[in-house]
Amino acid sequence: MDLQHIRNFCIVAHIDHGKSTLADRLIQKARIIDDRQFQNQILDNMDIERERGITIKSQAVTIPYTAKNSETYELNFVDTPGHVDFSYEVSRAIASCEGALLLIDAAQGIESQTLSNMYLALEHDLEILPVINKIDLPAADIPAVKHQIDHDLGLDPETAVLVSAKQGTGIDELLEAIVTRVPPPTTDDSGKTKALIFDCHYDPYRGVVVHVRIFSGSLKNGQTIRFMSSGSEYKIENCGIFKLKLEETGEIGAGAVGYFIAGVKTVSDVRVGDTVTDAENPAEEPLDGFKEVKPVVFSSIYPIDSNDYDELRDSMEKLKLNDASLTFEKDSSIALGHGFRCGFLGLLHLEVVQERLERDFNQAVIFTAPSVRYSVKLSNGEEKFVDNPADYPEQSRIDSAQEPYIKASIISPATYLGSLISLCTEKRGTQTNMQYLDEKRVELTYEMPLSEVLFDFYDRLKSYSRGYASFDYDIIGYRPTELVKIDILINGKPVDALSQLSYKGNAYERARHVCEMLKEEISRQQFKIAIQGAIGSQIIARETVNPVRKDVLAKCYGGDITRKRKLLEKQKEGKKRMKMIGDVELPQSAFLAVLKTKDEN
Repeated sequence: MDLQHIRNFCIVAHIDHGKSTLADRLIQKARIIDDRQFQNQILDNMDIERERGITIKSQAVTIPYTAKNSETYELNFVDTPGHVDFSYEVSRAIASCEGALLLIDAAQGIESQTLSNMYLALEHDLEILPVINKIDLPAADIPAVKHQIDHDLGLDPETAVLVSAKQGTGIDELLEAIVTRVPPPTTDDSGKTKALIFDCHYDPYRGVVVHVRIFSGSLKNGQTIRFMSSGSEYKIENCGIFKLKLEETGEIGAGAVGYFIAGVKTVSDVRVGDTVTDAENPAEEPLDGFKEVKPVVFSSIYPIDSNDYDELRDSMEKLKLNDASLTFEKDSSIALGHGFRCGFLGLLHLEVVQERLERDFNQAVIFTAPSVRYSVKLSNGEEKFVDNPADYPEQSRIDSAQEPYIKASIISPATYLGSLISLCTEKRGTQTNMQYLDEKRVELTYEMPLSEVLFDFYDRLKSYSRGYASFDYDIIGYRPTELVKIDILINGKPVDALSQLSYKGNAYERARHVCEMLKEEISRQQFKIAIQGAIGSQIIARETVNPVRKDVLAKCYGGDITRKRKLLEKQKEGKKRMKMIGDVELPQSAFLAVLKTKDEN
């Protein structure tokens, strides 16, 4: 198709502002699916997405549209996630487009992720089209939102398109605005094939399906292509465009978004952000690709059955194809055997990876308590980064430690200001700014340790603000801290998989919490089980699982007291012996319980 008739755009917004619903209406308008086959959140094809009501994976779709000038256009759009943990998905979608629909909830207005996504789009010089959604809500305040677009975003509020994605209002006007205001793609003059890989997924029957945006040249069936980062060459078997399902066209031209299948079985050959070129007439320079993702939360993952290690490794490689922000390397534990140390963009990302491994790949796995990456300076002057408690040096060898800090931006109705300030202060936050955006909304800016955000901060933030507060953060560097390693001992034996690194002031609370959670999960035995939290040789928390006592006097129906005493003494001797040789079985749920807050149990 002629470049002038192609439009590439993405839909970006804060979480729950209606991106997936708007994508549904655009697909219905194009009639690329029958009404009886249609379902809500049609692009959210994972069970987890439907259950949680959030988008996790960006999905590309090509739809035809006949404009008022009777010209037919090909619209390629990407529905992106809104949660801060999946911002890497958004950045990749933005890099393959020329325009962005910035969706704003008419009732909630501009929130933190709205601003973040707009700045991402501006970095790539995208044409930003503001769209005010949910205008059918009784609480919709369109004049206030237009004022926010002008005041907070610096965009022209008169260019905003008013829509109700739920009812389908304003969709025609939106499509016309896309055609007239989003620029067509451009191509370079070299004519050499350059295609950017922005996503992949693994098909068990056909191998790796590569998602590409063509910047110049074309890809067609039978063509030999080269991945520029690895130099691997493959022959294209099948290529086409996305129309909910893969639709083979035989060729993808410049400016278009599509896929190709080339029988790629070696998963490590394909890298998101790599450039694909023609093997016979290759391009000299690869495309810029994407910014390297930096994980902020680390956790180890182990198979429940150590014999499943190879299967888990294959599953992790296939999952990384579809989730480029996941990083992992080999790891091992005395208690749990061989596994992987993984890096995630946040706690929700960790939960999603765990559920995808269990559902999509049938892997039974155990995750250890999440941690951040600390900087430790040793007494000999050496500096090292530690994210795994197993690698933490002895306290006597440590001179000083630093932990990562974040700049947190919270936008909330002013009603909840007091409780949110208390929460941030409790989490060792330092307020750097407080700004009233208008009469009802306030923006709080805090600098706080990333480790404080890991466990229950986000849940409590939503609880205190009844779901109205939005939260966004950026890493701002390392600052000094008092760091200790908490060891968890079961009957005097340390369990390395339960160890945690913690700020010294929170160590007692963390150790007590873990001991209480484990007490609920460990089954009672014939002997007493001591669960202890320790820093070095100092015990700072303890819980005891009381023994199950067998009634040895049940067969005594009377008689002399000495007979009963003899049986009780015999039992006592036996219990001492059991305590000496008894080992405790830790169920999988015990490792998961450590990750939960008290309110979740």
